[in-house]
Amino acid sequence: MQFIYIIRPKKEKFIETMTDEESRIMSEHAEYLKKLLDDKTLILAGPQLNGKFGICILNAENEDEARNFMLNDPAVKKSIMYAELHPFRVSFLIS
Repeated sequence: MQFIYIIRPKKEKFIETMTDEESRIMSEHAEYLKKLLDDKTLILAGPQLNGKFGICILNAENEDEARNFMLNDPAVKKSIMYAELHPFRVSFLIS
């Protein structure tokens, strides 16, 4: 099954006002997503260009597994981002 989780910063102007700690957490977030990509769990991920939200599309056995991936994302786990999970289906993809 496929799922999408959307993350949004908990504060306004996140990119412009990011602290050193938040920057470190976002680096951990990127490393986490790279690992999911290497494991073939992550299909795609990226931010909206002004930083208002990001998306992660992933493969998971079920919603509980997808929720676990989302909740273990360092940006979510360390409470700098809100996250919401939705079932999703990739219908078209460049190969």
